[in-house]
Amino acid sequence: MFTKVLVSEDMDDIHKGVYTLLTDLGISEIQQAQYCDDAYLKIKKGELDAAPYELLITDLSFKQDHRTQKFESGEDLAKAIKKEYPHIKVIVYSVEDRLQRVRTLINDYHVDAYVCKSRRGLTELTNAVHAVFNNETYLSPEVIAALSPKNELEIDNFDIELVRQLSKGLSQDEISKYLKTQHISPNSLSSIEKRLNKLRVQFKANNAIHLVAIVKDLGLI
Repeated sequence: MFTKVLVSEDMDDIHKGVYTLLTDLGISEIQQAQYCDDAYLKIKKGELDAAPYELLITDLSFKQDHRTQKFESGEDLAKAIKKEYPHIKVIVYSVEDRLQRVRTLINDYHVDAYVCKSRRGLTELTNAVHAVFNNETYLSPEVIAALSPKNELEIDNFDIELVRQLSKGLSQDEISKYLKTQHISPNSLSSIEKRLNKLRVQFKANNAIHLVAIVKDLGLI
């Protein structure tokens, strides 16, 4: 079992539950960081001192306050840690259950487990710790469909951004202008029209409103 674990969580009551769970698993060194920047610095110091953390458990959302943070979310933290220190196991523990976000964290950022905070959250977290210790990927039942072949959709982050802007009431011309201001390509009106038409066909949507509704129901935005 792991011996040195860092919990990145700003809610003390949740941390107490996680701490108790980890103690029951026999983990001897458990530390907490209430800010993502602090978690990153602790992990970096551990590497420099040749006393590395073996597991990071992090929430995704952190309440903003007076401190300016380089890493504003657990997603930013997880991405950085897996990129710089891929040997460290990372478990995301969050109330967020959107399938696209889970896909991104698992497939793109290579986190090792995704556990939903729920009534069975601590039980699922226990299962996740055991799984990642054995080099397995773990997902809570609520989001396991994110990696199911039946849910492998031909949709990327660009498509999701288009539909997200569409859901805000922007016209295709306004979306084109927005993408240009964000330096996102392609951003021409014709390319946006083609991509949205493709998505309408793929999701069998009758119109733009129907497309937005379907994508929202799937948890992609």
